[in-house]
Amino acid sequence: MASGGSLSALCLALLGSALLLAVRSIASAVPGQDVDLSRERPLELKMDQALLLIHNVGGESFTVYWLSDHCYQCLYQRLVIVPGAVTSRPFNVAAVPVDSQHPVTLQLNDTAKNQEMCRVHYSFGEFGNYSLWVRQSLFGGVRAVSCELIVNKSPVSSSLPILLAVLFYGGVGIIWTLGYFVVRLGPVRNWIYKKMNPVETDRLINSELGSPNRADAGGQGAHPGAWSSSVPQRLRSLDTFRGLSLIIMVFVNYGGGKYWFFKHESWNGLTLADLVFPWFVFIMGTSIFLSLNSMLRKGCAKWRLLLKVLWRSFLLFLIGVFVINPNYCLGPLSLSNLRIFGVLQRLSLTYLVVSVLELLFIKAMPNNFTSGGAWAPLQDVVMYWPQWILVILLETVWLCLTFLLPVPDCPLGYLGPGGIGDFGQYPNCTGGAAGYIDRTVLGEEHIYQHPSSNVIYQSTVAYDPEGLLGTINAVVLAFLGLQAGKILLFYKDQHNQIIRRFFIWGIIMGIISAILTKCSQNEGFIPINKNLWSISYVTTLCCFAFLLLLLIYYLVDVKKLWSGAPFVFPGMNSILVYVGHEVFENYFPFKWKIDNRSHGQHLAQNLVATSLWVLISYVLYKRRIFWKI
Repeated sequence: MASGGSLSALCLALLGSALLLAVRSIASAVPGQDVDLSRERPLELKMDQALLLIHNVGGESFTVYWLSDHCYQCLYQRLVIVPGAVTSRPFNVAAVPVDSQHPVTLQLNDTAKNQEMCRVHYSFGEFGNYSLWVRQSLFGGVRAVSCELIVNKSPVSSSLPILLAVLFYGGVGIIWTLGYFVVRLGPVRNWIYKKMNPVETDRLINSELGSPNRADAGGQGAHPGAWSSSVPQRLRSLDTFRGLSLIIMVFVNYGGGKYWFFKHESWNGLTLADLVFPWFVFIMGTSIFLSLNSMLRKGCAKWRLLLKVLWRSFLLFLIGVFVINPNYCLGPLSLSNLRIFGVLQRLSLTYLVVSVLELLFIKAMPNNFTSGGAWAPLQDVVMYWPQWILVILLETVWLCLTFLLPVPDCPLGYLGPGGIGDFGQYPNCTGGAAGYIDRTVLGEEHIYQHPSSNVIYQSTVAYDPEGLLGTINAVVLAFLGLQAGKILLFYKDQHNQIIRRFFIWGIIMGIISAILTKCSQNEGFIPINKNLWSISYVTTLCCFAFLLLLLIYYLVDVKKLWSGAPFVFPGMNSILVYVGHEVFENYFPFKWKIDNRSHGQHLAQNLVATSLWVLISYVLYKRRIFWKI
């Protein structure tokens, strides 16, 4: 027993010495800096990071470089230099944080000769603890190197909060659905209808950015049988679509739980955050057509409509510049660094251009519209051929400026992120012609200072994803949304026709996207890119929008299986919700102090804040309060 106890004590002593040596040798090195082995403070990890201990056993010093799989054609970045072994220390250890969002490749180069020693490809888990053992030995004058990666501590399950949130909101949705079917029961429904006056509510609802009045659209006053049952439901579909886009937008703007897939894509490609703004633009175009047609049928003069459009556009632009401006984070409002463009500014210009384009050629649709002849299947396109020509000319302007405008020190037609992309050849060419135009016309201090490209591609120049050139394609997107409004009006009460045409337009847009992108993220003629608002981005999001609107229309209007709740409520007060969530973003109860290292706490906070805006919009709906401009 004494011998066993002595052996145990000796093992514990050796283990304690080894742990002490490891702790003393761990340095909190920052990627791109040398390791300071004298530091004893343990490395504090952030979200989406793992701890990597790099052990250099019996060899010369080497440099570790890293490259994210998500970074297309990028240069390797230096992670750390690990010194060689010395007599007093048989091995050296360097501790560094590594990215856990995407798989990475680690490349080890001999520091003296800069020759590659080995390469490791691995997907690290958040807050995991890993060791990379690098053993060097000489056999017959030839150095042999082995690299082995082991897991010291398993990572946490960072996606578990998402699963819990899905289960929670799924349960709420089930309860809501059951309540909806109970309300639809005859006795219950009759009692509720006696307590409410839906006609007055419908009269008040005139959603922003050109949405038509629900009670007046389509002119059911003249033909109540044709429109009373169909148009309000169709407009409810539009409100639902708009509200869905808006609520996702609010969620991702609040942080999306700090998950990378709820943030904007760094450059080419799509995430959830990249879908919602284009959908909002699309449905705005749909509403513009229905609204203008409704007002023209009432006898409203075009010049009065033009004044109304100009006033709305002006107000939207002012709100975007002076109320919602991300450059405020640089300090008090200053004209020297005021961001000129943004989300509302782009909506303003898009609304103005599309509305004016429609006013130039629109004619009030009669209630009993019918058409015949060879062009009958294309009546919703052929009747507006001048508009299509002008839109095609606009897109030609975008293509010419994008691919033919010379940009200093950049290749012609460059669509890349700059920074370390394209193997670091064009570091200051972020966005190509789009970035150059904004920096030249608006000034570098008046555009967005923190583009998503600097996250992975480490770009250093300012770039505005809502800049001038991309606004052209926003107009094209809204015009395609306008087409959805024409379909709803031309084929009123013909559910199969509407569904069929939505589907056909979605397929056409999808085919165009497949050709432009070659069904790849980075290798196509024109990749999908939210920062550039590339034409492939427009056609892809139009494809999704037509198919999603088809689904909502089928569920809400045709089969009446869904009332559109809860998204229909923020959809009716979209400007108020959008402006409100931006203005009160940093105020309780939308934000409070939490652990910045916890995805779960961030997700809970962002979901609570988003849900509050849904609740606010519901209360406003019940009180018949609708803010429009």
